[in-house]
Amino acid sequence: MTSPTTPPAATAATASSAPAPLDLRLAGAPISWGVCEVPGWGPMLPVDTVLGEMAALGLTATELGPPGYLPDDPSVLEGVLEGHGLTLVGSFAALVLHDRDRVAESTASAERTAELIAAAGGEVLVLAAATGLDGYDTRPELSDAQWRCLIDTAAHVARIARAHGLRATLHPHVGTHVETAAEVERFLRDSELPLCLDTGHLLIGGTDPLDLVQRHPERIGHVHLKDVHEDTAALVRSGALTYADAVGRGLYRPLGEGDVPVAEIVASLRTAGYRGWYVLEQDTRLTDDPADADLPRHDTARGLAHLRGN
Repeated sequence: MTSPTTPPAATAATASSAPAPLDLRLAGAPISWGVCEVPGWGPMLPVDTVLGEMAALGLTATELGPPGYLPDDPSVLEGVLEGHGLTLVGSFAALVLHDRDRVAESTASAERTAELIAAAGGEVLVLAAATGLDGYDTRPELSDAQWRCLIDTAAHVARIARAHGLRATLHPHVGTHVETAAEVERFLRDSELPLCLDTGHLLIGGTDPLDLVQRHPERIGHVHLKDVHEDTAALVRSGALTYADAVGRGLYRPLGEGDVPVAEIVASLRTAGYRGWYVLEQDTRLTDDPADADLPRHDTARGLAHLRGN
């Protein structure tokens, strides 16, 4: 892996760079342990290993991870989480929003996910505008009519979430139909949904996450904290490297060791009054090398130390 570069001037701190206080609501996500829905992503560690390491690091909650990884029976799910001293934050749901022929399928999936989150004590449904293709490397262009359908379906999903007492947020994500800076801005104009501020996916897609927080603090409904090696991100943006290969080559860094001004973003969010979850979510791709199994715990510990100013 190459070494992270110096943070670019475009993301220079304009807020306090003081360490994040210890009262942040800090959660984990299975993807930080290599657990991913993409076919062929890599080995997945056992549930007890992942949840046990989250708890041992001092995290208090988790997102669900890909469908089927954690139990889909709410009482069983709560029992598994309680066994590790964790609660549920919510779930990521990559749904096809732009295709009118698939609206019923997507909203039915959103209904099932919302029911599970609510029954298990979670708070947020994290929606992404999936292309309908496997993986995150092919992204067909949308027509204006398809974009309108995306906006309308996202609003429908938000209503489903509210009916279950949940918040819905839209997650700009590499390889989805809300990825680039232009698409993020268009979504902010056309939709009332708050965003999931994923500091890594935004930077990879060309959005400065600190600038976004400072311009639209009222639109941030959930936070995924990532750090990114900008030179590798540029290869993804140019198409020279697939997203999956980039993750395997160290696209994501422990918090504080890449090009995202993590401390400044957290400070700006707190100043703006954000009091929701901060999910440490560094996409990780493991290999069959037994030494890889220790990487998620070590990298997450380093990120937590950065947040806590250690």
